[in-house]
Order: sequence, then C-alpha cells, then structure tokens
Amino acid sequence: MTSFIGRRLRLQLVAGLGIALALPALALAAETSQALATSTTLAAETHTVNGTTRATVSVAVTDQNGTAVTGPVVIEDNNQPLAGVALGSDGRATSVLTLSPGSHSLTAVYNGTATSLASTSQASVVAAAASTATPDFAVSVSPATLSLTQGQSGTVTVSITPSDASALTAPLFVTVSCSGLPDQSTCTPTPSSVEILPNATSVLTSSMVITTATTNPSHSSQSHPPAARRISPVTWALLLPGALGFVSLAFGARRRAWLQRLSLLGLLAVVTTLGATGCNPLYSYKNHGPNANLPTPAGTYTITVAAQSSNGVTAITHTTSLALTVAAAQ
Repeated sequence: MTSFIGRRLRLQLVAGLGIALALPALALAAETSQALATSTTLAAETHTVNGTTRATVSVAVTDQNGTAVTGPVVIEDNNQPLAGVALGSDGRATSVLTLSPGSHSLTAVYNGTATSLASTSQASVVAAAASTATPDFAVSVSPATLSLTQGQSGTVTVSITPSDASALTAPLFVTVSCSGLPDQSTCTPTPSSVEILPNATSVLTSSMVITTATTNPSHSSQSHPPAARRISPVTWALLLPGALGFVSLAFGARRRAWLQRLSLLGLLAVVTTLGATGCNPLYSYKNHGPNANLPTPAGTYTITVAAQSSNGVTAITHTTSLALTVAAAQ
C-alpha cells in the first residue's frame, strides 16, 4: 500500500513538472498568436541621368486586416542591405537610390514588431545603365536600420563602390554627409572624405556615428526656473515705485537742474541694480547655468546619407537612406 502511494505521488510530481515546463512555451505561443501577419510590397521605377541610373523605390506594409503598420524597413539588393526607410503613419515610404551598372534584384524586408510579424516583398528586378567609361561610384549603408535609446550613439558603415575608375586621371575625392536628422542629434562620418584612386576596384568605407541626446538632470528646469519667476514680490514692490518716482522727478524738474541731475543718477542706480540681479539674463546664466537640455524626440526617421564629389566642373551626388529609431529613455 505504501509503495502504491509512493508511485502515485511520483507520477503527480512528474505531471506537475511537465505542466510547469510547458507553461512558458504556451505563454510564448499565446503572445505570438496576438501578432498579426503582415504583407510587404515594393515597387521600383528607374530613370537614367547623365549615364547614372537612379531607382525610386516605394514600399508599403499592411497587416492582415489591411491596416497600415509603422517601423523601419530594409531595402536589399540581392540579399545585401542597400538602404533603410521609416514607414510613415500610412505604412508607406519612398527612397531614391543610385544603382551601379548591371542587374539588380530589390526586395523590402519588414522585421516586425511585438504586434506585427515580419514579412518580405517579392523581388523587383531592375537593370541599371551599362558603363559609359565615365568615373562614378555607388553608395550604400550597413546596417540599414539603427535603433537607439535617447542619449545613446550608434555606428553605421557607409560604403563607396567605385565604377570605371580606370578612366580617372587623378584621384576622385568623395565627401560623406547626412541630413534629415531629428532635433538634438548629430552624425559624424570618419573619415568625412574618401579617395578613389585611378584603377581602383576596392570598396571604400566611412564609419558614421549617430548621437542622440537625453535630458541633462544636472540642469533641471524645476531646480532652475526662469529668472523672471525668481524675482520676489518684495523686490518688485521696492524697485518699480522707486523707478516711477525718479521718472516723475525727471519730468517735473525742468527748471531745477540739480533736481533733474539727481533723478537721473537715481534712475542709473536702479538700472545698475537690475542688471546685477536675477533680472539680467547674463547674470542668470552665469549663476544658475543653462536651461535643461532637450532630448532627441522619440520616433522613427529616414536619414539621407549623401556622397558627393566634383571634378571642378560638374558635381556627382549619390544618396541612400538609413532608418533611425529613437526610443524614450526610461
């Protein structure tokens, strides 16, 4: 009888352990089931300008209910990251890319969120104009998406791929820059300029550091309110009537030169006092420091990365894009 009870207890223990191990998997499955399937589409339209092919790429992402979703999307060329874009509130994004000569297979990859599953568009095959033996280059970024928390920095690699460098008679310098950054953020490419030598075939790179800002707690707006709000009512009660009194004396003492001079000296003393106290912005800055630093606004942004060169007559400018996501600091 005792052995029977022991076996029964062991069976119950094993069953309980199995249920405990299965619960996390069931919870994960339930959480995953709440995420909606998505559909990603990509359309590319090419046009050639001065022998260079540019593609206007349009991306759209919706969930299984047809509702637009947001977030970053990576545009790939033959499974290699080419650019990143941020979907707008309508679930759409557009980017203009420079394509090197030859055939390209473009796809859009949506990586998904906690509520939207990942999806990939069908490939769009486009052809770029054949080489015209004119020195040129293409630009791309990797990774094509970057996620930062306010106050963090991140690095992406900007790649410059030469084409027809054999036609160069002197080095071609390409300057890297970016635009479209959110407020309170910066980007710093290192090096800011790369050199394409004659007959070069190797890819050149520049590391671009993107820095965001967070609120500086050492200069809180609560601990250092604006100067005007720090002036006590007693101060105003003494200064304003005195100033008005000196003004009235100045206008009423036209025939008494000594009284007029005295009132003007009094006015000068009042102005000097105001300038040496919290009424003076410079005084406030020196004694209380600057106002609180503003953080980089949270959100997802499309950053334009440009590579530009000039031979002294014409400028060559090619662009790609990067999807930057900024999360609020906890």
